[in-house]
Amino acid sequence: MSSINPPKKIPYVRLGNSGLKVSRFILGLGSYGNNYDSGIQTFDTANVYSNGESERILGKAIKQLGLPRDEIVVMTKVYGIVKREPSIPGPGPEADAAGYVNQYGLSRKHIFESIKHSLERLELDYVDVLQCHRFDYNTPIAETMQALHDVFKAGYARYIEMSSCHAYQFHAMQNYAINNGLTPLVSMQNLYNLIYREEEREMMPTLKPIADVWYWNDPLIAALARRTESAVFSNKSPSINKPVRSKEDNKEVILRIEKIAKDRGINMAQVAIAWVLSKSDITAPIIGATSLERLKDTIGAIGVKLTNEEIKHLEKPYVAQPIQGHS
Repeated sequence: MSSINPPKKIPYVRLGNSGLKVSRFILGLGSYGNNYDSGIQTFDTANVYSNGESERILGKAIKQLGLPRDEIVVMTKVYGIVKREPSIPGPGPEADAAGYVNQYGLSRKHIFESIKHSLERLELDYVDVLQCHRFDYNTPIAETMQALHDVFKAGYARYIEMSSCHAYQFHAMQNYAINNGLTPLVSMQNLYNLIYREEEREMMPTLKPIADVWYWNDPLIAALARRTESAVFSNKSPSINKPVRSKEDNKEVILRIEKIAKDRGINMAQVAIAWVLSKSDITAPIIGATSLERLKDTIGAIGVKLTNEEIKHLEKPYVAQPIQGHS
């Protein structure tokens, strides 16, 4: 008699308007085996993460753990430089002078070279989602969208997505694809959490009719997972991104998260993630942690349902922030 696998603890949701289902949490790499057993089957990486090493680690993990390719969803990104020398700066004239011209951006040449090298590092025949990591101001949208369509037609990627851009840029790319019969973008990935909510102004309301959004919120979660006041409010910690920096207007939000966490007997990261999950526009937040125990705690947020009063209480102190994650 064949054994029946235990049910997964994490539900699955559709990615945007596509038929692809992803786990309610997307793992931004870290620990794999136990998290797959709990229901996380969606993994987010990029060609530039750890200069290509992140893709290699994910590829090895898939193979060593025997993760079924038809069950998991693998996402990677194209735009930045995978460097031969660590001292090389990011995209720009200095990189060009060092021999990296055409090795970044969203030109047809770089898109095809990048996905080819990503698949080699991942040891896969295709990725489920290829994301544009940034908007390319130096390449015509027509060239980018045609190249992405051809990557899709060649079987290198099943879906195309955008990341880290303004709403008008997403719409310019999406409209070109739709009006020219090319593969459309299925979703959008931008920074979003309780202390950075600028995407609520344009991105979220304008995307709702044509594509879902799912957001990266890990800098705040990483800070709250090991919360001390100095950890959350100091800008000296390398693991905390710019949106989690020393600001009095952010401090009140953090204190309110702490109060709700204490009242409920849960940790602060769970409260912050539960708030993200309460937003109907959000398909799935990307999470990560420095240890398996912290990741298990984060996953526990799936069972936390905030009341309307708690949500309003958390949102009330928000103060507008400078744009983060894209320019």
